[in-house]
Amino acid sequence: MKKLSTLISTFVLASTLVMPLAATAKSPNDFNYPDPPTEKARKGMVQRIIANMSDKEKIGQLVMPSTHDNSNRMPDERSEKLIKEYNVGSVIVYGNRDAKKTAEYNNQLQEWASETRLHIPLFISADLEYGSVQHVTDGTAFPRQMGIGATRDLKAAKEVAKITAIESKATGFNWNYSPVADVNTNPANPVIGVRSFGERTDLVSQMTVAQVKGYQENGVVATAKHFPGHGDTSVDSHYGLAAVTYDRKTLEEVHLPPFKAAIDAGVDSIMTAHVIIEAIDPELPATLSKKVLTGLLREEMGFKGIIVTDAMSMDAIDKEWGAGEAGVMAINAGADIVMATGTYAQQLETYDALYAALKSGELTKKRVNESLERILMAKYKYDLFNDRYDDPETATKVVNTPAFKEAAAEVARKSITVLKNDGVLPFDASANKTTVVVGPRIYNSTSQMNGVIQAVRTKSSGAVVSAITATNPSDAEIANAVQLASQAERVIVATFSPGELASGQTKLVKALKATGKPVVVLSLGLPYDIKNFPEVDAYLASYAIERWGSPVPTSWNAAVDVIFGAQPGGKLPVNIEGYYNFGDGLTY
Repeated sequence: MKKLSTLISTFVLASTLVMPLAATAKSPNDFNYPDPPTEKARKGMVQRIIANMSDKEKIGQLVMPSTHDNSNRMPDERSEKLIKEYNVGSVIVYGNRDAKKTAEYNNQLQEWASETRLHIPLFISADLEYGSVQHVTDGTAFPRQMGIGATRDLKAAKEVAKITAIESKATGFNWNYSPVADVNTNPANPVIGVRSFGERTDLVSQMTVAQVKGYQENGVVATAKHFPGHGDTSVDSHYGLAAVTYDRKTLEEVHLPPFKAAIDAGVDSIMTAHVIIEAIDPELPATLSKKVLTGLLREEMGFKGIIVTDAMSMDAIDKEWGAGEAGVMAINAGADIVMATGTYAQQLETYDALYAALKSGELTKKRVNESLERILMAKYKYDLFNDRYDDPETATKVVNTPAFKEAAAEVARKSITVLKNDGVLPFDASANKTTVVVGPRIYNSTSQMNGVIQAVRTKSSGAVVSAITATNPSDAEIANAVQLASQAERVIVATFSPGELASGQTKLVKALKATGKPVVVLSLGLPYDIKNFPEVDAYLASYAIERWGSPVPTSWNAAVDVIFGAQPGGKLPVNIEGYYNFGDGLTY
């Protein structure tokens, strides 16, 4: 990682010398909010702000709506109303924009906040688990967390977070919902999977700490999620309410340690899981459970930072309790901020229900003020009163840095895990051989496979022919792939599964193997696919794509590099029961 660190340090030094201040920047003194030098003095300042707040302004700080856009992909009048009339203190941003547009977008949100009576800056958040590119189109794409876990390189994990924080901050994000601290002990987990560092508690704990430090040391709030663990579920909480039945000992020994490690490392935010943890509260999901959030997280584990809920529009919460009731339950359970995604009407329902609960006494002023103090202290800690805007032109320069892109490529190459190689790898890039590339549409999209095919064409001197099949290939598609393979010298077949592999993909691999041509299987999703065809000639895991099909070309490009001779560096971060063990991984 010495080369990587040198590249980063050189860029950061240069950027601090040339980065202009945004013309719209205001200081705390402009808003009569001095920036006290000590934590004790800041707490006094925060308490004075709270004393000056109306009940409506207080409730606003507890609500985090998703923003709404106009036809120009800028925040619309609904977003303006949420900030200026409902005084929301934070937002979560979805959608994809380039760096310049993202900075302009987030500056507009902060400008509206500056026009409110108290001028309190916003927390602007996003899911940026694999880099700012998750929402900033020209940002740097890093491997998924399971890929980073495969590197076993804590310095790399921290550098990934550092670069993501630099790019995020440059485009106006000050809060990232990462790292995923879930220990993925269930291979069939439908929602975590490659988003986790792996299935071993110690690996997940160490990687989580490295990334918390990488984000927060570079000015972005880190979030350990999904407390107290979403790694052993078989239900996706976006679509249903999951429950885990393991005992308290398993919870404490397997799933809680990464969160405790994050707390000890000073993590400023923890996100709740919409999962029933039967060992703690057999009736309510963690998001709504006082036993989990106050009893376990606050009192037993000593967390003093911000508790933010996962998206409350997910079916696990919304179908059972609704936006308003669930919001009140979450705050009473110990959450500080309710993530009010969903429709504009649901967001207003959340706000109105919280306000009504405060007025009626269902929510006490003491409970609300505790959350306000945590939120406002964090806004001071991250210097948002003094530095809420970002320069759009500078943002473009920051996220398009060659040093960052090369750093990502280096980490990706170290993540690629070769589990089997019966003498067919690496392919000779200079040989005038025809290569067949076959793989599935992923959630009805061909973009991922087109990316793989293009990467092979870039590396190979010989002809490259390709076929993209259905996710569950038909007999006719399999026959076509076999026909192509019969006329070629070598075969690359990509597979993808967010859980169990489609039977047609298994049948395709076996049919291609039967041609007698060298067959390399590249898994684009979970690494477990090889258990369906252990006799294959060669197999690589790239951990590139999760259950939504989000593309991480950095990872599949690195996998193709490895197929054509780059040195693989990955060690398996999970067990593939009966076939491969945690830590397995070949090199050339």
